[in-house]
Amino acid sequence: MTHQIAGSTPIPRSGWSFQSALYDPRVRGIFFQVLTIVLLVTFVWWVAHNTAVNLARANIASGFGFLNGRAGFEVGQSLIAYSSDSTYGRALLVGLLNTLLIAVTGIITATIIGFIVGVGRLSRNWLIAKLCTVYVEVFRNIPPLLVIFFWYSGVLAVLPNARESLHLPFGSYLNNRGLSFPKPIFGEAFWLVGVVFVIAIVAVIVTARWAHRRQAATGQPFHTIWVSTGLLIGLPLVAFLLAGMPLSFDYPIAGKFNLTGGSIVGPEFMSLFLALSFYTAAFIAEIVRAGIRGVPKGQTEAAAALGVHPSSITRLVVIPQAFRIIIPPLSSQYLNLTKNSSLAIAIGFADLVAVGSTTLNQTGQSVEVILIWMVIYLSLSIVTSLFMNWFNAKMALVER
Repeated sequence: MTHQIAGSTPIPRSGWSFQSALYDPRVRGIFFQVLTIVLLVTFVWWVAHNTAVNLARANIASGFGFLNGRAGFEVGQSLIAYSSDSTYGRALLVGLLNTLLIAVTGIITATIIGFIVGVGRLSRNWLIAKLCTVYVEVFRNIPPLLVIFFWYSGVLAVLPNARESLHLPFGSYLNNRGLSFPKPIFGEAFWLVGVVFVIAIVAVIVTARWAHRRQAATGQPFHTIWVSTGLLIGLPLVAFLLAGMPLSFDYPIAGKFNLTGGSIVGPEFMSLFLALSFYTAAFIAEIVRAGIRGVPKGQTEAAAALGVHPSSITRLVVIPQAFRIIIPPLSSQYLNLTKNSSLAIAIGFADLVAVGSTTLNQTGQSVEVILIWMVIYLSLSIVTSLFMNWFNAKMALVER
């Protein structure tokens, strides 16, 4: 029923109707969100139900109780104590630590190499620029697995055997079994050096913040590089001397057929570390080059007009502004390097996937092992993303 005034159009009665709700964007949005959640929950339930039925049909017990069972296999490289009598849970922990070792060392090395090559591509020296370009184009167009095989079979495998090891500085040896180097032996009082080093780091942070506030208030810069170097090196060194130098080394000794003593890094780790570092560095180099190119040319021209030295222009003007362009895509390369570490299974390095595969084959707990893989890699990716997002926010321009 409508009310009508002379000379005007009919005014419909206000109220809810199915047709009006159907064309309401807010109602449609809620409906499709609820529908999506229902479909997702149904799909997950269907997958879980089918998995449980298939496991029961194959007489395979589900659950994570197998982690307490005896592993019964050896691991080539371990950062913690491990033997064949250890549990599957400890074996997976060894694989996780090896994956973290590859990820952290690879990210640091790839960042350094990529930064150098990226800046080198913009060099005015023709030879340096072309060599950096060739490096980037070669590694960017080769699958990472082939790069791993190149280092493993084409470089490290052709090194001399243990009897003819290459003698390196600081009592180290290199052969086709890996790199042997002196093993540090820490004394009882060495913990004091670690405590002092932590105190030095806190002192460096406090000094940097004080210098920043001082410059903002007075305009006078305070160069913290020498103070920071003195704190990070000087304080631990003094503590080391006062503690009676509680550090010694077990040097590797070359025998007739093998090396004894010291620590050794196997060729599997070395090839994976070098391959992922050099491969990822090629992509980081392009990100660095693009970031530097993204800085307005007027910035360098203004700095040059003020008489700033070209090297100082790059270090103080171009690079800090380029960081704001470099950091977001850099996060993706760090994630790719971490996930590419799973290719270690191809050369027998005991990373998380390789240890998990052995555990899966011996126990038959495929669902549980795959779930562990997914949770760990997802957690590593989320932690890396959160850290890079925090770092990106710290480097962002602050409006005043």
